[in-house]
Amino acid sequence: MNNNSLNNEILDSLAEGVFTVDNNFKINFFNESAEKITGLKREEIIGNFCRNIFKSDLCSSNCPIASVLERGQSVFDLESQIQNSSGEIIPIRLNAAIIRNNLKEPQGGVVSFRNMAAYKEIKKYLEHQTHFYGIVGISKPMQEVFNLINEIAGTDATILIYGETGTGKELIADSIHLTSNRKDKRFVKVNCSVLPPQLLACELFGHSKGAFTDAIKERIGRFEYADGGTIFLDEVAEMPMQMQLQLLRVIQEGTFERIGESVTRKVNVRIIAATNINLAESIKKGTFREDLFYRLNVIPIEIPPLRKRKEDIPHLINHFLKKFSLLYKKELNEFDNKSMEIFYNYDWKGNVRELENTVEYAVIRSQPSGKICVCNLPVNLKKNIKCYEENNYIKPVQYSEIIKLLEKHQWNKTKVAKILNINRSTLWRKMKSMGIQ
Repeated sequence: MNNNSLNNEILDSLAEGVFTVDNNFKINFFNESAEKITGLKREEIIGNFCRNIFKSDLCSSNCPIASVLERGQSVFDLESQIQNSSGEIIPIRLNAAIIRNNLKEPQGGVVSFRNMAAYKEIKKYLEHQTHFYGIVGISKPMQEVFNLINEIAGTDATILIYGETGTGKELIADSIHLTSNRKDKRFVKVNCSVLPPQLLACELFGHSKGAFTDAIKERIGRFEYADGGTIFLDEVAEMPMQMQLQLLRVIQEGTFERIGESVTRKVNVRIIAATNINLAESIKKGTFREDLFYRLNVIPIEIPPLRKRKEDIPHLINHFLKKFSLLYKKELNEFDNKSMEIFYNYDWKGNVRELENTVEYAVIRSQPSGKICVCNLPVNLKKNIKCYEENNYIKPVQYSEIIKLLEKHQWNKTKVAKILNINRSTLWRKMKSMGIQ
């Protein structure tokens, strides 16, 4: 297999649609996913101008390929629309980049795109099915949180959200903003743990031109940008002590200075902060200012870990199962009893985020329809559980019986799996373990 064939095979294996054009905008490659999304066959369109094929809303005014060829910069996550073979409008999100030869000369462009129709369906479902601004929870602790958010909707008080990793602190912050008087203003989010101190200071307060080596022009900070709205400071306990003092001043006086200048600026910003760290311990260790704690902790909101709200687990599972079944185009409606027992007994140290990842993993590994078997759970959950031992999903079957059934049904594994009352993937694994090719 030569390099071109290998590259084409790799591109054909992608879930995203991919096509390439030459410098004249004629299509010279079209992968299998592009065929599925558009309903067009590659042999029908190779050599045609891309604008005549896709009839996108961008073709006449803001062609992404023309843009990357002219500017030399790639385009990411650009939303657009194309027509499929039936004339239907398909919402897409695309990336575009230049193709260059060995001499670095432009030879055309490559575009990858995703069909966003499924994502829109998921968004529509989530808007109608979730319990509170995208947060699923019927348990008493979560209902108390929802009630508190509604009670403080008319205030601009500073809020401090507590909760372990993965409990949904950012979702809670979103819901606070959406129920507030500032819901139509900017909502700016900053993760205080991902940036070094100097960069974090620039992000929050901005800087003047020449404030440091790379400051070639002035820049406004997140507080200034959020003026009139709300700012969410995630992982606020990770903020350096000097920065904490500057934050304290913003809360007390509503003023700050950009780095490198002495001009005092005033802002009107509501602050929501969040942390997964015990701030009382941080104060004792001297890593968090006690006066800042009291300024932030006007309205504390504690998000319970999943192990303390287990009655929410089946609702969360149904929520995520619907979400990922739509995303991966599978008709999966439930987990088997053994899986649900495992979900209830598991500690969920990663909380809702870990549960969501687990459901996605199981959906990906499952058959296109039916019930999800315990076999499809991650190894750390199912451990040594065997389907036929614990769930009666896989009955013991002999090598000769499988061979006989496969030969009888022309090696149609779907039919044989149905006869054996097992999933097709289970049959495939059993065949592999027995050395059946």
